[in-house]
Amino acid sequence: MSDRTGGKVRTIEDRLVAGFNSWRFAVMEPIQLRLARMKHEHEYRDPNQMPLITVCVPTYNRGPLLIERAVASVLSQTYENLELMIVGDHCTDNTAELLAEIRDPRLRFYNLPSRSRKYTQTVENHWFVGGATPANKAMELARGQWIARVDDDDTWTPDHLEKLLRFAQQGRYEFVSGLYVEERFGERKVVDGVRALDPYYTRRPADPNDSSPKIGGVSTWLYRSYLRFMRYNVDCWRKEWNRVWDVDLSLRIHGAGVRMGFLDEVVSFVLPRPGESSVGLEAYKLTEKDKLEQYKFDA
Repeated sequence: MSDRTGGKVRTIEDRLVAGFNSWRFAVMEPIQLRLARMKHEHEYRDPNQMPLITVCVPTYNRGPLLIERAVASVLSQTYENLELMIVGDHCTDNTAELLAEIRDPRLRFYNLPSRSRKYTQTVENHWFVGGATPANKAMELARGQWIARVDDDDTWTPDHLEKLLRFAQQGRYEFVSGLYVEERFGERKVVDGVRALDPYYTRRPADPNDSSPKIGGVSTWLYRSYLRFMRYNVDCWRKEWNRVWDVDLSLRIHGAGVRMGFLDEVVSFVLPRPGESSVGLEAYKLTEKDKLEQYKFDA
C-alpha cells in the first residue's frame, strides 16, 4: 500500500473528477450505510452463526499461480462454508481450463467479456487501479453474508476465515483485517496495520492520542456483504494522494462510519511471484517493461 502518488502531474480533469467523487462518497456513503444497517444488521446478531462467506479474487492471465496460491489456500480453509468467486479481467490464457479441472462446487469463475480502461497506461496506474473492475464484478456476483478478499498471488493461513469471522462476530465489527507477512529481496517481515488517521494516509502531523482503527492489507479483509455498495473507485488513480484502489476503499469505509476491528495475528502472506524479488509497486517498477506489455488494454 505504498507509493500513492507515483510522481503524477494531475490534469484539470483529474482534479475535477477526483474532487467530485470525494464529495459524492463523503455525502452518500454514510447515508447508504445507515440504510443498509436498517435493512440487514439484524441478520448478524447471532455470534455463533456459520454464514456463507464469499471470497472475491480478481485475476488476469496468471492461471497456474492463481491455482497454486489463492485457490489452494482458500479451498483448504478450516472454515468450509464458503464460495470462491473468481473474476477474470478478460483472461486469454488457460485460467478457465485450469479452474474447470477443480471439482469443488464452491468455486465459481466469470470472465469479463472485454478489457478496456479509461486511464493512461503507466506501470503506476496499472498498480493503482488495475484490478478494480474485476473486483467490483466479483462483489456484484457474491452470494455470501460476508465478503473476503485475496489477491490471486497471495495465500492465507489455514484458519484465516475462521479466526477473522469469530473476531468480527464477537466484536460486532462490520469490517475486520489483520497482520500479514511480506517478503522483499529474500527478507520477510510482519506488516502491521496503519491507523486510519495516521500521517501515512492523512499527511497531517501525528496525533499521540490517535485511536482510529488499524487497517491491514487487502488480503486480510473480511466484511459484511451489505457494505458492497461501496465499490472500488475506478478513478482513484486521478487523486493526489491515497491513489491505490484498496487504500481508497478502506479509507472511505472508515469515513462512512463502519465499525472496524483489527486482529493482531498473521492471517495472510504476500510473497514475490516466480522470477521476481519483491512485491507491490516495487515489483512492478523492477519489471516495468514486462508489466506494461502484460497489462496492456484491449485495442
